[in-house]
Amino acid sequence: MAQLRQQYDKYVEVNTEILVIGREDAGSFAGYWQKHDLPFPGLPDPTLSVLKLYGQEVNLFKFGRVPAQMIIDRCGVARYVHYSSGSSDIPANEEILELLNRINLERVQQ
Repeated sequence: MAQLRQQYDKYVEVNTEILVIGREDAGSFAGYWQKHDLPFPGLPDPTLSVLKLYGQEVNLFKFGRVPAQMIIDRCGVARYVHYSSGSSDIPANEEILELLNRINLERVQQ
């Protein structure tokens, strides 16, 4: 999340909001957000209802949820989904920003 915080302004420039969903309770989530001064919203999901809705895997052997990155457009359509096998294959911000630029260009051309 440090990368997202450091490059948050680039996401704002492409008219995108970041939302982090996690299985922690509201108090733990709020504490983490405060401690790390994150500029984007976070949604605590201790019952995993939202995570399950989007098909994010929860694996106890990996200490909880498996990282996933999704781009959901304004109509609620998932335009990109990447389920990571761990923290080593999370797409770089540059890759996500390039996808966002393509999606925005498609919207303008329609």
